[in-house]
Amino acid sequence: MLLACALALEVFLFNMNFYLTAGLEPRDVTRECGLPENDIGQLMLTEANHAVVLQGLDQAVENVWLDFDGEQPAQLLECKVSFTDEAHKTFFDTTEYTRGVPIVDVSTVSDKSEYLNLNASGRVQALEIELVGDEVRYPVLLDKVVLNANRPFDFNKTRFGVALGILCLVYAFRPRSAIYRWPLRVRPRLTKAIIIGAFVVECLVMTSYLFFGSNLVGVATSSYNYGSWDGVSMANTFEVGGENAQQYAELAKSFTRGQLHLEEEPPEWLKAMDDPYDKGARDEAQKETGEDYLFDVAYHDGKYYVYFGVVPVFLFYLPFYLATGANFPTALGVLASVLAFAGGCTALLDRFARHHFKRVSLGLFLLLQIPLVACSGVLYLLKFPTFYSLPIALGLAFSVWGLYLWMVGRSAAHPCRWYAAGSLCMALVAGCRPQLLVLSCVAFPLFWRRYITEKRLFTGAGAREFACLVAPYAAVALAIMGYNAARFGSPTDFGASYNLTVNDMTRRGFNLGRILPALFAYFLQPPSVTGVFPFVQPAPFDTTYLGQTIKEATFGGIFACLPVLWILTASRRILALRVSERATHTTAGVVVALVAGGIVVALADAQMAGILERYFADFSFMFLAAAVLLLFVANERLAPGTPTASLFQNALLAVVALSVVYVVLVCFVPEVGWYSDIYDWAYQNIIETVQFWT
Repeated sequence: MLLACALALEVFLFNMNFYLTAGLEPRDVTRECGLPENDIGQLMLTEANHAVVLQGLDQAVENVWLDFDGEQPAQLLECKVSFTDEAHKTFFDTTEYTRGVPIVDVSTVSDKSEYLNLNASGRVQALEIELVGDEVRYPVLLDKVVLNANRPFDFNKTRFGVALGILCLVYAFRPRSAIYRWPLRVRPRLTKAIIIGAFVVECLVMTSYLFFGSNLVGVATSSYNYGSWDGVSMANTFEVGGENAQQYAELAKSFTRGQLHLEEEPPEWLKAMDDPYDKGARDEAQKETGEDYLFDVAYHDGKYYVYFGVVPVFLFYLPFYLATGANFPTALGVLASVLAFAGGCTALLDRFARHHFKRVSLGLFLLLQIPLVACSGVLYLLKFPTFYSLPIALGLAFSVWGLYLWMVGRSAAHPCRWYAAGSLCMALVAGCRPQLLVLSCVAFPLFWRRYITEKRLFTGAGAREFACLVAPYAAVALAIMGYNAARFGSPTDFGASYNLTVNDMTRRGFNLGRILPALFAYFLQPPSVTGVFPFVQPAPFDTTYLGQTIKEATFGGIFACLPVLWILTASRRILALRVSERATHTTAGVVVALVAGGIVVALADAQMAGILERYFADFSFMFLAAAVLLLFVANERLAPGTPTASLFQNALLAVVALSVVYVVLVCFVPEVGWYSDIYDWAYQNIIETVQFWT
């Protein structure tokens, strides 16, 4: 039935234009356009003559087919459509009270985009289609222009597959689905197998998204990025993103030479500057000398350093360089880290659900695992898999696995090895994304009762266990402090203040005026939506803060855009129920630690760096994890089959669906440097696939 429904949608609904235009009588007006022709009879749109002009038509026009030559260089064309009809004797445009015909994007290699549906009032007399924009590469070749064309039938396999997948999800998570009647504890083997299968599907989807959408992967084969393929290997790597994007790889090379700074020497004009951290002054000096400098690296004492966490270098770049002599593709590191994060989230959630709650069903588990992974900000890191994203993704991966290993250790007969491994993961976060160290505060509610209240710390076994918890932190801290001291003369100086970026970090300081704009942008700002795919666009940003605000495009605050987090407003009442049932307050303590940590990290990011979309990944997981625990607690109080339980389940379905749809749409918002910018002519195919009615 699901297959039949997906097939029906593709054949009938998504191909509606095929049926709507089947009865039209096409009119070829190629020779009436007044455009010059080349030697083989193709129309040529040139810089001097770049409009299709048709006069005296006197007929109903349902659509126009601009059949561009598919062999010419691909490009996206902006077309301004103007026409006169029975309601307009002259061309009309946008006025104070009306909207004219919008600019239409047409790709020379997207057949679907070449058909323009007109909405005229009666018979059309004159029609003009003009190429606008400054980036058109002329001449543009047209094979033919046809009015009232019969749209061809187009069975889109990708769209069919996506529709089938969505229908399967709807069916699996429908309110009466059997998965809500399969408790994790009662059917452990079956539920574990399904959870692993769902995780594998998530990994495949995320991997496909990265390789499809990013031009920064740095891997080439005979059929993928083939312009950079060496013609011999099954796959080879190549450098992407310019010199600045290779700073992790360059640091790995420096390590092999016994250096902590980058090999490249800063220009003499930078060394001679009184304040090299003033971007305006740097730009002026660069213009005068014509010598470039490395952007977004730490500059100290005449040398370039990498201020980003060093752990990714030892984990990815240095081994890869020693083995191959090539630079490690950063995007693959981001992908590996995100997949490790997804696996850690799944394992951690499974541990909580099976060992601390009695009534968690497979349906509830999957319904919460999906937003815990998808809404945590990691999909945006996959959208831009650069060296900016890598330390965040890796820090998140270490964090969730550290928490999981701690949780396993809490119930193990011999917990030392689990504690040591978990603390090592948590400590390594300091060498990735130091802000995420606040997740280590979860250790207080997890271990306080056992080692402080019950005084196990003062026993021999307890002291050894506690040492296993603390020792990895001490070892990693000593290594990082030694690394910092060797570079910058201070064990606590990570070098971020020496960053050659858009503002002077040495004088950024702390300012209370930055807090309110950050709270609004990160937490409360509603999404900005339109009626055109992908329906979400960058949110506006206005502030009364009369100073420099570091701000990139963001798409709304998490509490406004992720309805699954609204359960946090009932935290006090839900936790009171948990406390009344349990002698320990571990779950309540974990929720409080997560929420407080998320607020601290968000405000710290705003103060130290600014308001950027990728920074949502620093704290979103903390709020989502707290929300999941609260939902587990609330579910424990609901008797299956009651009206309250049904209302809870249906409401949860709605908020999870809205949250996931939002983050998926953000993944397809056009942005500079993404697929929509680099391959805008191909991105048009995605738009046409979704907007099947145009």
